[in-house]
Amino acid sequence: MSTFRGFIIAALVTGIAAIGVFWMASRPKPSTPPVVETSPDSEEKEHVVRSAPAFDIVRVDLGGTAVVAGTAESGSRVALMVQDKELAHTLAGLDGTWSMILADPLPEGNLELYLIATTKDGQKIRSQHVVVVSIPQGRGRLPLVVLGAPGGASRVLQDPDTRPKSGSLVLETIDYDQQGGVIFAGLAKPGNEVRISSDGKLLGEARADETGRWVLVSRAPISKGVHQLQIDEIEKSGRVGAVLSLPFERADPETIVLADEGSVIVQPGNSLWRIARKLYGSGWQYTVIYSANADQIRDPDLIYPGQVFAIPDENSKTPG
Repeated sequence: MSTFRGFIIAALVTGIAAIGVFWMASRPKPSTPPVVETSPDSEEKEHVVRSAPAFDIVRVDLGGTAVVAGTAESGSRVALMVQDKELAHTLAGLDGTWSMILADPLPEGNLELYLIATTKDGQKIRSQHVVVVSIPQGRGRLPLVVLGAPGGASRVLQDPDTRPKSGSLVLETIDYDQQGGVIFAGLAKPGNEVRISSDGKLLGEARADETGRWVLVSRAPISKGVHQLQIDEIEKSGRVGAVLSLPFERADPETIVLADEGSVIVQPGNSLWRIARKLYGSGWQYTVIYSANADQIRDPDLIYPGQVFAIPDENSKTPG
């Protein structure tokens, strides 16, 4: 009986093994994913972040001779452009820096310069910033040179005049667009706070960085017309250390005679410069650059006699 039982168990084991072998042989084989060969060059290109060429220095003398320097991708060909014309070109060094001196003086009038960098693999990259140069007729005055970017604060690289200032507080530029968005920029003592009001309504505060530069984006659009600005520099103690008071006119774009696309209009004046330029793509941006005017400077000791106070909230009105 035991022999018969052993025979039955052995038969069952053999049958189960046979079934397992049949299942293993008949089941579908897993598919092997295709191998995609990638070269080191292709992987590098996939992760490379292209940097746009940029201006660092632009100097233009009375005769129109210009020295321009900046950064770009290492080894790329950097071309200085005005409209579709190349003025000069050079190669960026291993560290990405480049410089060039224009052999031919810039002509009188208003120019908008930009950069085109051609990388080693042939890719062309346009600079995000442009430089507006205004050379007066007769070349009797140092040209105005302003660095600007769409939606950003302009920066005066070369100043034919002095900016309105009170102590360390300086207003350099006001940029605004067709919708009334406004950006103010200037200088103050590093670490101090700058507060700007228009017609008694607070527009916002900003803090000067370690270089003393501050940029303030208005909390609300500014309507067309003339507004009275007041700019206060707040010391760390809370005391108002300097005050500028000056008018600002947000011009009606319909009243400005606009030229061809890609052009720039510069209107010099006794106390300010106005720039209107076509943005690369669509829309216009307007810049007001303030020049020296003693009437713009107000004595904080007369406006705030002996007062030390905290920064008001958004709904507060500036005293005085």
